[in-house]
Amino acid sequence: MTTDRRVLERALTDSGSGAPSEPPPPRPPGWRTGERALRLATVAVAAATAALVTGRPWLLALAAGPVVLLALAAPTRRRPTRLETTVTAEPRRCFEGESITARLDLDHDGEAGLIDPAITLGPGVELTELWVTGSTLNLRLTARRWGRWTLGTVDLDLYDTGGLARRTVRADLGEVDIYPIPTPSRLTPIPVRLPERLGEHTTRQSGEGVEVVGVRPHVWGERQRRIHWPSTTRRGSIQINQFAAERTADAVILLDALTDLRDPASGRSSLDETLRAATGLTRAYLRKHDRVGVVSIGGAIHWLSPGTGDRHFYRIVESVLEVRKDLGYRNPDLHRLPPAALPSGALVYAFTPLADQRVLDVLRDLADRGNPLVVVEIPTGDPEIEAQDQVGQTALRLWRADRRAMRFALENRGIPVVTQTPGESLDLTVAPLLRSRIQGRSR
Repeated sequence: MTTDRRVLERALTDSGSGAPSEPPPPRPPGWRTGERALRLATVAVAAATAALVTGRPWLLALAAGPVVLLALAAPTRRRPTRLETTVTAEPRRCFEGESITARLDLDHDGEAGLIDPAITLGPGVELTELWVTGSTLNLRLTARRWGRWTLGTVDLDLYDTGGLARRTVRADLGEVDIYPIPTPSRLTPIPVRLPERLGEHTTRQSGEGVEVVGVRPHVWGERQRRIHWPSTTRRGSIQINQFAAERTADAVILLDALTDLRDPASGRSSLDETLRAATGLTRAYLRKHDRVGVVSIGGAIHWLSPGTGDRHFYRIVESVLEVRKDLGYRNPDLHRLPPAALPSGALVYAFTPLADQRVLDVLRDLADRGNPLVVVEIPTGDPEIEAQDQVGQTALRLWRADRRAMRFALENRGIPVVTQTPGESLDLTVAPLLRSRIQGRSR
């Protein structure tokens, strides 16, 4: 089977935007008249009508031509009665910007002619290439936005050998998980108190680490290779190197998915930037062999207990992909978060655009629990207001004042607030936190 190049270009143009679209209407079952048969029949009827109205018999020859073509193009063999489709798409999990290849194999009995595809894609992917090989339709898609998306549906119009009749078969391409590209990050601030587990963070307590924090007198039975010879020579007694203990940290990522705002200037989504920055910080802590958990608040509360390892990173990302599907409004109890998701003393990073007052209630609850807390603000940009709109300018000043009031309320409780600039490394944001260790409130 072959497909006209114009058909492919039309399918690519219609489906290339990747914009959200409504599900396609149901197609009529069975065989129906094709476009070629309708065109020929229209010419024949118009010519016969003209012959009757004008009384000129020679016009009937124009009507006889399409009829003869219809008879010649009529299929000599039976049309397909069984149509089956097999869909494969790889990979089902990918990162933003990567390619997805979908293949649709059409199996039928009898003989058929052309294949005309009509594609309806989901909002998270974009069609970049389409080609037909025999009875196989191949699609190359590009992942555009993170989330758990439906790839879309494909309607294949199968024509008979004469092109006079067609039948439509619909195939669902399934779902795909698109992971966000983590924001570059290497710095990992730590709280004052750390769990009693071996790790890579230096503490103020002495222990069996590798960082020297001082010297002390030798005690009988200690290893001689720890002797600090310069101090021993000066003091006249054996002095031993004293090392700092190394511990691991517990970090919990709190994602504010109550709102998804777009920057009017750049068009960036606050929810997109929230998860990209959060995954970058998550990867930085996991590389230090720390335990990381996640809590996302939105239409519903999703949480995952702290864990470690590369597999845990993908479990964290998959646990928040459902945020994209929480399109319905719910009013969850945000005043108390699951205790199992917040280990005692865990450092909490709250990624939020500070656009919803309910987030303040959650942050106050975390501060009252005594957990060290850092708020990472995701800027959303100022709303676009015309200079002549006095009411709009007043509303804009009130909106800015409300944002400043939220920051002041957090800083007044001793909660550090840092701002993440989209597109820049997260290290620039968390670097001020390295000046001193983050403290939590004592209960």
